[in-house]
Amino acid sequence: MFLKKKGGAVEWLVVCLGNPGIQYSSTRHNVGFHAADALEERCGVRLNRLKFQALTGEVRLGGSRVLVLKPQTMMNRSGQAVQQAAAFYKIPPERVLVIFDDISLPVGKLRVRPGGSAGGHNGVKNIIACLGSDGFPRVKIGVGEKPNPDYDLAAWVLGRPTAAEWKTLEETIRRGLDAAECVISEGCAAAMSRFN
Repeated sequence: MFLKKKGGAVEWLVVCLGNPGIQYSSTRHNVGFHAADALEERCGVRLNRLKFQALTGEVRLGGSRVLVLKPQTMMNRSGQAVQQAAAFYKIPPERVLVIFDDISLPVGKLRVRPGGSAGGHNGVKNIIACLGSDGFPRVKIGVGEKPNPDYDLAAWVLGRPTAAEWKTLEETIRRGLDAAECVISEGCAAAMSRFN
């Protein structure tokens, strides 16, 4: 259950990836930021404290005290915020959960993973570099492949989904938050079995 956080030490980081700035707000690459917004709405907390180069807020999620981060660096430097927060709270990589867009998944597809490569995602690549580990869990939200191989990747991820795609993505984001809670409360294997 999502609740406002009270008392105790931060046990997990939930990092929602995106690019700051109004020009990026409705793009495929900002699906992680939309997950943070949905989390704010769901549990009545505001990510309004600027700390660790991120907008942050604390919640109790899956029985644990969680610091939610919305990095305010550009996507390809997201690891700076994650590394600072993880070092401050002494959070190991296996308790850093990252929510982000994935172009290798169809729109609306959700995938939970316990770790692994960046899969071409520059934000995840930077987190791996800054943490010195790829062993952190992820909730990937499918935004669909480029329409053809020659289509510019940056133009695709910085483009805006259609209204129909957004409707699907909103539901997927809600399921993604449920998956994040499951990872924290029951572990990656349970979340993968239930949500993949």
